[in-house]
Amino acid sequence: MIRKRPRRVIVITGTPGVGKTSISRLLASKLGTLHIDLGRLVRDEGLFTEVDRERDTLVADMGMTSRRVKEMIEGSDRDIIVEGHFAVDVVPPEMIYKVFVLRRHPEELRVILEGRGFREGKVWENVGAEVLDVCLYEAIEACGIDKVCEVDVTGRSMEEVVDEITSILNGEEKCRAGFIDWLGRLEAEGKLEEYLRHF
Repeated sequence: MIRKRPRRVIVITGTPGVGKTSISRLLASKLGTLHIDLGRLVRDEGLFTEVDRERDTLVADMGMTSRRVKEMIEGSDRDIIVEGHFAVDVVPPEMIYKVFVLRRHPEELRVILEGRGFREGKVWENVGAEVLDVCLYEAIEACGIDKVCEVDVTGRSMEEVVDEITSILNGEEKCRAGFIDWLGRLEAEGKLEEYLRHF
């Protein structure tokens, strides 16, 4: 009898602007997995407690969202990609196979967020979170360092990033975390003072 490989739950997280949704869609298409976009799920199914007008975002009801995601995972016989900057807060850690934290150089991230029309305060809030490794820290705290893989997307195509993630999932490349140091990079580039003024 052929034993089926257990279903894998793959989490894609990172600061807004790193490319989570586009990369998750492409990865899901390549791997033939179910893709859960948490932002869309919260909006479409009304899984939020309020609208934060200042940040122009919905405040997700973590309990309701977590229950719904767990239900979707348990109801699927395929691998699943769960994508969103708060994904590690709603997917039970024991269900997670790997967490991919997408990282983008703060300078490139700032340009992308400004291009999306984010207000200045929101741009710097997100750039600050990226510089200070907030999503990486939250992923490691929730799931442990062994499940967490950092992927630098700076200056790379979606296809390149998806190829790297696929190689890690296939065991062809190592899963690593803690090797990206934006503070050090900004200091080396002489830009740290300018950035710290905004935090």
